[in-house]
Amino acid sequence: MDDKKQPPLAPGAEIKTLEHHHAPVPGVKEGGEGKVTDAPRQLSWRALFTRQDNTAFFAEALDKYGYDGAISPEQEKRLVRKIDCLVLPCLAMCYAFYYIDKTTLSYAAIFGLKKPQSEGGLGLEGTDYSWLSSSFYFGWLAWAIPTNLIMQRSPTSTYLASQIFLWGVFLMIQASCKNFTELLVLRVLGGAVESIADPAFMLITCTFYTRAEQPSRISAWYAANGVGVAGGGLLGYCIGQIKSSLPSWKYEFLIIGALCALWGIVLLLVLPSNPATCMWFTREERLMAVARLRGNQTGIENKKFKWDQAREAFTDRNTWLFFLLGFIANIPNGGISNFSTLIFQGLGFDTLKTSLLGIPQGALVCIWIGLGAFLNGRLPANSRTIVCMLFMIPTIAGSLGFLLAPKDAYVGRLICFYLTGSWLGACVGNIAGPFFYKSNQAPSYRLGIGSMLVANCLEVAILLLLRLSFIARNKLRDRQLENVVGADGSKSEAVPHENETTFSDLTDGQNPNFRYVY
Repeated sequence: MDDKKQPPLAPGAEIKTLEHHHAPVPGVKEGGEGKVTDAPRQLSWRALFTRQDNTAFFAEALDKYGYDGAISPEQEKRLVRKIDCLVLPCLAMCYAFYYIDKTTLSYAAIFGLKKPQSEGGLGLEGTDYSWLSSSFYFGWLAWAIPTNLIMQRSPTSTYLASQIFLWGVFLMIQASCKNFTELLVLRVLGGAVESIADPAFMLITCTFYTRAEQPSRISAWYAANGVGVAGGGLLGYCIGQIKSSLPSWKYEFLIIGALCALWGIVLLLVLPSNPATCMWFTREERLMAVARLRGNQTGIENKKFKWDQAREAFTDRNTWLFFLLGFIANIPNGGISNFSTLIFQGLGFDTLKTSLLGIPQGALVCIWIGLGAFLNGRLPANSRTIVCMLFMIPTIAGSLGFLLAPKDAYVGRLICFYLTGSWLGACVGNIAGPFFYKSNQAPSYRLGIGSMLVANCLEVAILLLLRLSFIARNKLRDRQLENVVGADGSKSEAVPHENETTFSDLTDGQNPNFRYVY
């Protein structure tokens, strides 16, 4: 099967799949006959609320642009720039709100949330605050699988927008809480609706960008983590200026919740779910946007849950290594996101100055993430895990320095704490993390900072294991491929062309053309 151009298929044309065309048409069996239906030429607002069947559109895209040279470098450059201007600001703003939402509790804490009820607080005692920090991730853990199944059957961006709107609603309701129990329930609900965030962000990124483009784009919206840290501090400072009979911590929930809900509405109207249904692109741009992703070998969308793929995921060692990495990485993350303001305050700063200290912390996070993306783009191929391990060094040094610095070295300890944010690592780790920060150890929280140090060291080891696993898998796949390639270098019929597998619903283990990037 060569890569020369073949004439496009007219709507309604009779076809023989796989024998004469670059892309298999889903729904038509190999060797059988079927028809290519005309993909919609204009998109309506219905695309926001219904999951459309785009298989015919994918086939047309590959038939027209699914070969080398079909899209000129100039065309692709203009298209990628247009995608960047549309997708990246949306995801970056989402991620900023995502982090601001998670840290709202920490700012509420310094604005009087923990005070006795007679003084306008909720009268938190003992481990109450740690339970409030962790309860968010109990909701996340319980709802993670159901919410992903719902997203699989819904337009991705629409579902994400609805969940962001609910983030804001639940956050605003928290201002009405009168006791620990009420706030605990709402924290669980808030965690549940936020559990879709990372999967949705990654899915949207993967459906618009090639694998080579994804690291820099993920870094772009992930850097908004730092914007969220800095923005949360600035919002906290502004909210702290409000003079009212209503306690300041209530304004923290009301104002940030309202902004978050408003952004959910904007996102619904702006962000597309995938290139095939993007109403902001011309039809030719949508065809090119789909076809250029053929090299990813990961598909664009699928609406069916397959048990054999689930079994493969649960028996794959890489799955468990990523689970372990998420657990370990988020032990420090769970503590930083909820206790950073208390640590700053414990260093001797007043409430308003404590809020402002989040700004340099956020700026440093942005710098580190940007620097990581810069290095990854200029190092040899397959250097991602090396960059990750390299960037763990300042984090380890910062944790160690904070523990060893004299108690009265406030500036030095502050700088060391900032360094711990050079790499912010999912759910179980975030649950466990806050309980390492014992109230009787405030403000130094030596056990909490110590847990961060140990977790960071373990992250390096897990990243190394992942790198070795990916290398071994790729070498095995290459050896298997050598057995079916003829002496002249041509592939036998047993090896499908990459266009035949590019949008197929295959796992990385099932797809012979898939290779890990590490």
